[in-house]
Amino acid sequence: MPVVRDLRVLLSLRDFRRLLTVRLLSQGADGVFQVALAAYVVFSPEEQSSAASVASAMAVLLLPYSLVGPFAGVLLDRWRRRQVFVHGNLLRALLAAGTAVLMVSGVPDWLFYLSALCVTAVNRFVLAGLSASLPRVVDSGRLVIANSLSPTAGTLAATAGGGLAFAVRLLSSGSDAAVVLLGALLYLAAALTSLTLPVALLGPDHRPVQPRLRDAVAGTARDLLAAVRHLSEPRRRDAVRALGAMTLMRFCYGALLVLLLMLCRYALSGTPEEGLRLLGLALAVSGAGFFVAAVVTPGTAGRLGPIRWIVVCAGAAAALEPVLGLWFATAPLMAAAFVLGLVTQGAKIATDTIVQESIADDFRGRIFSVYDVLFNVAFVGAAGVAALMLPPDGRSVALVVLVALAYGTVAVLMSGRRTVQESEKGDVSRETSPPR
Repeated sequence: MPVVRDLRVLLSLRDFRRLLTVRLLSQGADGVFQVALAAYVVFSPEEQSSAASVASAMAVLLLPYSLVGPFAGVLLDRWRRRQVFVHGNLLRALLAAGTAVLMVSGVPDWLFYLSALCVTAVNRFVLAGLSASLPRVVDSGRLVIANSLSPTAGTLAATAGGGLAFAVRLLSSGSDAAVVLLGALLYLAAALTSLTLPVALLGPDHRPVQPRLRDAVAGTARDLLAAVRHLSEPRRRDAVRALGAMTLMRFCYGALLVLLLMLCRYALSGTPEEGLRLLGLALAVSGAGFFVAAVVTPGTAGRLGPIRWIVVCAGAAAALEPVLGLWFATAPLMAAAFVLGLVTQGAKIATDTIVQESIADDFRGRIFSVYDVLFNVAFVGAAGVAALMLPPDGRSVALVVLVALAYGTVAVLMSGRRTVQESEKGDVSRETSPPR
């Protein structure tokens, strides 16, 4: 099979394997840390969580990325990306260990959130750097399959990290601090693995500078404006459309995640521990959907084109999400988790490929950071909308229907235009056709 052959070729590339290992360890640690936070904030027996409290926690942890994100992109285009992986993961290991100490110290909630925010803020640099570095370790002909394998493997690693977190929590009698310490060890392993990559391999090509903070702040607006101008060029419009589609799909995913959290916490379980186990099952099923997306996307997107594959993914979600979600029962929700994992990751693989192929290397760090900011703002906005619409037990027909309409909107808007390549072919055809 061509996909299997391409995977073998990719895995035979030493530098790709090393970069993939950094991703797996880093995102595995993210999965551990996120489960620990969810258990501490939402499923603690002492807390009576509401959709509003979940949305507030998401806002505290994610909205500041709107400020961090642009700086991440600017600095990624100036710093050696390999060094970002080394120092970023070392810093996260230290901050995660500090968060574990705060969990057992009875400190005010705001101090705990501040510590957790610092851990996840560094994540913006690491994930954007991983995406921007991928074209440096594979050739352009295998970029689609690399985008299927690498980010999807990272997502599966995060899912596996979440499963490992559940196991450690069980063995440690419900200690969320012990789970966070496990995440710190994985961050440390990611930093040490980054040292196996050559310093200059991942770019950027120009001589890196170490700007003072004042210079970085002063140059951020100018550099971002240059990136926006780069993105606004006519040949980049497929990237703009794909980014817009994924932002709206991220909104849908965020709204459904809050709904799932509340259903697992109250409507579908009798105790917080039972609800947490149910959430873990849902995340595992969604991870299976991510895996299937990695298998089917390269061939399907190759035949249909990335834009049309996004249309298929959004259309499938629009049709199946209300059919499965309106039951508000465990089995249909597990099926919905699988479908949403598949279509979300499938569309993301296509979007990553479009952006990477459309954007020049010197701008990739900034564009992927903007991509990240759009994701987080959409996610927090979705949590806010869900908080307004969800009843205490999470059963909201209106929210399920709203999300289905949003998916349908993506499918209609993305199918209504031709791709850049199609336009260019049409232009060439008109120019070369004989006069009548």
